[in-house]
Amino acid sequence: MAARRRRSACLACLLAVALRAQAQTDEIQVYDAAIAAPGEFNLTWHDNYTPAGRTQAAFAGGVVPDHALNGVPEWAYGVTDWLEAGAYVPIYTRTADGALLFDGVKLRALFVAPHAQERTFFYGLNLELSYNTPHWDPSRYSGELRPIVGWHLGRWDLIVNPILDTEFNGLGKLDFAPAGRAAFRLNSAVQLALEDYGDFGPLQHWRPGSQQVQTLFAVLDYGSGGNGIEFGIGRGLTAASGATVIKLMVMHDL
Repeated sequence: MAARRRRSACLACLLAVALRAQAQTDEIQVYDAAIAAPGEFNLTWHDNYTPAGRTQAAFAGGVVPDHALNGVPEWAYGVTDWLEAGAYVPIYTRTADGALLFDGVKLRALFVAPHAQERTFFYGLNLELSYNTPHWDPSRYSGELRPIVGWHLGRWDLIVNPILDTEFNGLGKLDFAPAGRAAFRLNSAVQLALEDYGDFGPLQHWRPGSQQVQTLFAVLDYGSGGNGIEFGIGRGLTAASGATVIKLMVMHDL
């Protein structure tokens, strides 16, 4: 009987972990180390819509992804040519039944190689601290460590963000959620790209393959510098991934 209870408890934990991996996000973006010029502000408005997704929340009391819209205005300020400060506020959700929810706020500091857009090899590091409401994330506080490594190779851009998410509960429980992007520039204003977003689970014990997240996006970028739009359609490649997600980012230097 005790063994059966232990197996049931383990199964419940695995299910909770799998569902946690499918939680929604306010930002679907691969960082390229570009920042606002010193003394300038930029606004990036993120919106992500799930036209076909899970009809069950990732955790008790959470937001149901199906037909939900998640978004946030991201406010950025160029402090120096190697540092940008940012704030995501307010993070919000519009649910399938039309309710508008406040999800939280985030602060970030982005450190980069100066003038990354002019370098063949570029790099950076983004640090984030989040305050979450209970329906958005079971953890009241969470954070992100996002290294940025990339190459501008003629018309091609190759970028990797090996992201580590944390709930401040130990190094071994850092969650490995990498993102990558391969983009081809058609002209000075238009790029076509493929982006991949994954979530493998805690560093100390990755999830089984069926419980890992892999979502592939086809992306169109239009504009240059801090002004433009990015539109993408993503499809989950594993059972633990969401079905279909549409993302839209609108960027403007203020």
